[in-house]
Amino acid sequence: MTKTIIALKRADLTLGSAAASVHVLKGIDLEITEGEAVGIVGPSGSGKSTLLMVLAGLERLDSGEIHIRETPLHLMNEDQLADFRGRNIGIVFQSFHLIANMTALENVAVPLELANVRNPFDIARRELQSVGLGERLGHYPGQLSGGEQQRVAIARALAPSPALLIADEPTGNLDTETGRQIADLLFAKQAERAMTMVLVTHDTALASRCSRQVRVRSGEIAGDSAIRLAAEMNTA
Repeated sequence: MTKTIIALKRADLTLGSAAASVHVLKGIDLEITEGEAVGIVGPSGSGKSTLLMVLAGLERLDSGEIHIRETPLHLMNEDQLADFRGRNIGIVFQSFHLIANMTALENVAVPLELANVRNPFDIARRELQSVGLGERLGHYPGQLSGGEQQRVAIARALAPSPALLIADEPTGNLDTETGRQIADLLFAKQAERAMTMVLVTHDTALASRCSRQVRVRSGEIAGDSAIRLAAEMNTA
């Protein structure tokens, strides 16, 4: 039986204040099971990236609940959230977010060191080799191509062996061919490690590779292929 890894209940969030406030998420209910690859899609300003940040524990809800691996993130303080995120969630951003004065090896090892993981550099070396950068360990971000920098970011996200991988427009800063290679790598790692992966993308080809697509519009769930497929099976 598949197990729920993410559960959002009546998730509500407003950003900004007074006249500048925007009701970004409007009472969203969403469940994602272990091992799913879920693409979150929708127009700009629909709330999809904010939803992803909530799932990553980087934005706090105004009201409602979020459980990841049955842990109530909405009840945690910032230190507890950071600790949980470091052990359970890997995050890949569009803009890489590598530390410029650290080598690829150091960029991957630093989060492990902060989490007091044993043998952080051995783990970092292994992860970089697994994403095809075994010969680039000592290179700095400025010496790497965009695709290589994103591979470092993926290695960093995977190093703690997270149950959940979050990716926000992971191919958005890359050319078409490099973007395809990065997408291939993400889906290969997701399958290899049986992780749950949730990604936001404007790329319809990338979204179509997911086992499920959730469409967000105006802060609400406007479509969910898992719900549609279940309904079709029930009426078959």
